Amino acid sequence: MLTLMKPEIELYARQKTANHGELLEKLANETQESMAMPEMLTGPLEGRFLKQMVMVTGARRILEVGMYTGYSALSMAEGLPDGGELITLEIDDKAISFASRYFENSPHGKKIKIMKGPGLDSIKQLTGEFDFVFIDADKVNYSNYYEAILPKLKKGGVILVDNVLYSGEVLDPQSENAKAIHAFNELVSNDTRVEKVLLTIRDGVFFIVKK
Repeated sequence: MLTLMKPEIELYARQKTANHGELLEKLANETQESMAMPEMLTGPLEGRFLKQMVMVTGARRILEVGMYTGYSALSMAEGLPDGGELITLEIDDKAISFASRYFENSPHGKKIKIMKGPGLDSIKQLTGEFDFVFIDADKVNYSNYYEAILPKLKKGGVILVDNVLYSGEVLDPQSENAKAIHAFNELVSNDTRVEKVLLTIRDGVFFIVKK
């Protein structure tokens, strides 16, 4: 896999970015030590980016598809005002148990509600509009998640989608995941319902705004 950013450049950027605090540091370290596929962890750069995006958009209701160990959910919850709500969808019992411990130890954990089950099934159960959505789940369903969520997003609402460069494999997609992400990127880039920009943050983040 391609390395999209030199490690020393990412370290420099982290050093110039607001600190994520002791709880998220502990969460990140425990994820690395005890969980399968720790590379799925949202890192400090993207985590602070998510928090600030929630703040600047004024979001009060967030949907997250793919929670893993809860780093991104807690990061976004920090940016929510009191009374804000974040619904996060996750299928893995171990990840839910892990994240729940950290949510209980955070002053922002009360803003987070976990829905267990396949993401597309959970999305069908959701009512009301969302201000902000973060998608970071199984790559083969990215297009399906997008189409299911867009009608539930308010006008002017934001969707952020992670890993849309897939370590550069989108340039010549061979694997199932790379092909699915390439197809998703094509879908969004040609979608007249939204404004969009593909950001080269870490592994690529699609920044989408509903017209």
